[in-house]
Amino acid sequence: MELRKCFILVLTLLVVTTFQANVHGEIYPKRPPLPVETHRENQKIMVVVKKESFTDFKKKVKESAGLTIHQTYQNVFHGFSIEGPEEKLKKLTSDSAVLHSSLVVSYTSHIKESVPFIGGEDVRGLFDQGNRRLTGKGVKIAVIDTGVDYNHPDLSRNYRGGYDFIDGDEDPMETTLKGNETIHGTHVAGIIAANGKLKGIAPEAEIIAYRALGPGGMGTSDQVIAAIDKAIKDKVDIINLSLGNAVNGPDWPTSLALDRAVESGIVAVTSSGNSGPGVWTVGSPGTSAQAISVGASSPPLRMPYLKISGVKELIQMNGMQGAKPWEFTSLGKIVYGGKGEKHELDKTMRGKMILIDRGGITFTEKVLNAKEQGAKAVIITNNVSGNFSGALEIPLKIPVVSISKQAGEMIKKRIKQRPVVRTIYKNEEDKLADFSSRGPVTTTWAIKPDVVAPGVSIDSTVPKGYLALHGTSMAAPHVAGACALIKQAHPDWSPKQIKASLMNTATPLENDRREKLKPNEQGTGRINVKDAIEAEVLIYPGSLTFGQYETSHPRTKKTAVLTVDNQSDKSQVITFKPPSKKAGIQWKLPHRVTLNPGEKEKVKISMDLTPNQMEPGIHQEWLQIEQGTDTIDLPYLFVVDEPNYPRVMGFELTYGDHPDTYKYRMYLPGGAEEMGIALYDPDTLTFVGFLDWQKNAPKGLIEKEIKKEDLDVKANLYKAIIFAKKMGQEDQIEVDISLIE
Repeated sequence: MELRKCFILVLTLLVVTTFQANVHGEIYPKRPPLPVETHRENQKIMVVVKKESFTDFKKKVKESAGLTIHQTYQNVFHGFSIEGPEEKLKKLTSDSAVLHSSLVVSYTSHIKESVPFIGGEDVRGLFDQGNRRLTGKGVKIAVIDTGVDYNHPDLSRNYRGGYDFIDGDEDPMETTLKGNETIHGTHVAGIIAANGKLKGIAPEAEIIAYRALGPGGMGTSDQVIAAIDKAIKDKVDIINLSLGNAVNGPDWPTSLALDRAVESGIVAVTSSGNSGPGVWTVGSPGTSAQAISVGASSPPLRMPYLKISGVKELIQMNGMQGAKPWEFTSLGKIVYGGKGEKHELDKTMRGKMILIDRGGITFTEKVLNAKEQGAKAVIITNNVSGNFSGALEIPLKIPVVSISKQAGEMIKKRIKQRPVVRTIYKNEEDKLADFSSRGPVTTTWAIKPDVVAPGVSIDSTVPKGYLALHGTSMAAPHVAGACALIKQAHPDWSPKQIKASLMNTATPLENDRREKLKPNEQGTGRINVKDAIEAEVLIYPGSLTFGQYETSHPRTKKTAVLTVDNQSDKSQVITFKPPSKKAGIQWKLPHRVTLNPGEKEKVKISMDLTPNQMEPGIHQEWLQIEQGTDTIDLPYLFVVDEPNYPRVMGFELTYGDHPDTYKYRMYLPGGAEEMGIALYDPDTLTFVGFLDWQKNAPKGLIEKEIKKEDLDVKANLYKAIIFAKKMGQEDQIEVDISLIE
């Protein structure tokens, strides 16, 4: 009997480009093409062949002396990556079976930009207490992920063992099972501590690999918690968790496990998630109160924008991984090519940019079809709101970008007018990534993420090569590496002090109107490693939450306690700047605090609020604390009435702990006046019955075991609608479940 698990709560990798088929039918690479350094006498090419010629062509290559097949593809298309002498490869590509061929290309090393951007290279001129340069030497970092390719030349010197919680042995190598290979943990480890062709943030830190996510990059909370538990037992200094789920709650087990790790003296760093830009999108373990939750920003990049004649707004583009970079400087023309099917394209499109809708067929097929018709470039427009990032299965020598659904619809309206297109380039940095998850955390109303770090186009190590990826998965290891440098410089600092040093010295990000982004979007801002190491005064916690107020309640006063910590060898004077006056809020702040060298002092900050003078919803701003010529921005947040967070999150159905039982889990951030799991026929959508239903459900994790004999079900597959209602708001999750054989 097989039960289909609805792994909504399964911890997944927080990288924007996922390597699985998605609901739109596009197949992303299960293993992206890896850059390979070719020998002088050899080249490596990617060849796509006719399906009916696949076997004969493969035999021909194998029988040809000097040619080697490295990869074989039979899903999205039929083809090979082949290495050999240039002359033989050229002859091979002229074969009538070949539909397409291109050189295997290398990727630009963006980590060389993100490391110095956050001050990682400036730190090399600083020394620890033993007069050694700051490189992370002696600091143990646990990478809880898909494993690590410890044979990679850039990581082999840093690897110090680990454990595999998937196979139950001491070999935490990345999954190599064909079709389910993983690369994520190696990429994360490289950002932290690569020490070869690439240099990570802390190139001499020790990497301890815990493989908690298996084939395809999937794993469950119990495996991750087991890895956290072992990391505590192994006395690591720092944990990096570049993974997460959809549960925005502080009391989810993985979040609580990270809290315990911090309490044991370990610095815990985790991704905030890739579900932005909406509010409430941060997920566990990024909701951990004591861990450092990290959002994604951009390192210095030269970003192309489309300028359409007659349209004032510039159109933002995301480059497709595996495609040729967008580097146009002249005017161009744009035409519409439907979904990029062969019958929708023709020779009249030669030399033009082709706008293609997302969906129907894979990105690779769309681009190959357009390239065959002589397209100059391909622009893929989203079929749901917002932009997206994607990848091609094979490298193709044609520029390919993605744009938002809104931008695509605007271009389509102007297609008949034959608009002229030009490219405007902007040098950008410190832009918050759209995909970066936003807070706050439900029920505690805590600000998350705590900080942001580069997470766009970050090149790092992967098995047998290098690859650029986007995601908060890439941002978190920047912070983990930074923590290693801080730990080496200040071995006696606690996790709270290390976290405060990063939050207090971060650079706040701004939008295009030069307005500071909200705290729930960026925390305190983008990290500055050197400034964090040289911080003289630490203030923690680095952000404040004053909880929830009801407009029906009278005037209420709440007090928060801050620790002001002088880490310098001289006296320090700290002053608190009163916030601008707002209706309904009165502050009581310490005006001036004087600290002797090495002295700490606890101070109280009180907020007196009259709720009925405030609008319902989230309220957030900044307190400013001045230390000499420096200013520390301390974000604060509170909510009025019941905000519009999702009423139900993350649903999981598995076998129960007893024979012939099932167990479901769901998370209700604020409880529910009514909740249920309604079952429908997947074909007719006829209501069948309830798997469960109840009123006045408590807040937090809901778990229940259901006996098979109590279920009045006769079919195998059902469409389940999980719903919860509270304060006039109802939210739903829709999944397919299988209950009986």
